[in-house]
Amino acid sequence: MAEIKKEDYLEQRCLLCDEPTEVRMIPQQRIIEKMNDYMSRRDYAGAERHLLYWMEEAELGHDERGQLMLCGELVGHFRKTGNKEQAMIYADKGLKLVERLDFSETVSAATLYVNIATACNAFDENERAIDLFQKALAIYENNERTAPDLLGGLYNNMALVLTDLDRFAEAKGLYQKAMKTMEQVPNGALEQAITCLNMADLCAAELGEEAAEGQIFDLLDQAQDLLDKPELPRNGYYAFVCEKCAPSFAYYGYFRTAEDLKERAERIYAGA
Repeated sequence: MAEIKKEDYLEQRCLLCDEPTEVRMIPQQRIIEKMNDYMSRRDYAGAERHLLYWMEEAELGHDERGQLMLCGELVGHFRKTGNKEQAMIYADKGLKLVERLDFSETVSAATLYVNIATACNAFDENERAIDLFQKALAIYENNERTAPDLLGGLYNNMALVLTDLDRFAEAKGLYQKAMKTMEQVPNGALEQAITCLNMADLCAAELGEEAAEGQIFDLLDQAQDLLDKPELPRNGYYAFVCEKCAPSFAYYGYFRTAEDLKERAERIYAGA
């Protein structure tokens, strides 16, 4: 590993400003990698300690860009653990940082908007979620630096909210975009499987489960085929997706598939 020099992590500031003359940058990529390691083991407590430690370091080092990244991660973490109060605290902090940094039209801001919108959906604040998704959509679709996986994730999560709001035609269009976009992403079949299950829920909501039965079963079969692709790495994220998809299969009567997916996840977690 190359030696890290002082100039690699110190950002000079204007000497005439009241702010500190130096910024100690946190190692964002390393933080994300460690976060992924915690999540591969379902260690939510460890993940939380990890993120809060680095948030304190970023605050002490006046690294506002690092704080912005961590706000998005903490919003997502507290969404997963069901802590609305803490999720919204870091959502508000992140939005203030976006304004302070003049980042409102950047991909970084859009990613924060998506994280907050997804949390709003989880906590039944769908009107606010749609507003944030629309802001993110305008940025992502007009910025050539947007990675396909980010765009695909936005389409999928925004469609979920539109389905909850009974805006079925709009949701369907976004799910179709998500499926196409994730074709460009390595191992995008995992996200496509989730989209197929979401589309099954859309069909049930729009038409009723009995009327939509044929479409639902076709989508479940497609999702199962995607999850069974042998080239997909059987890692922590694969386990997470299997665990996430299993209840949907069970709900629609695919009990054997649901049990198989849960067993796959458990085997991976046990060996991680």
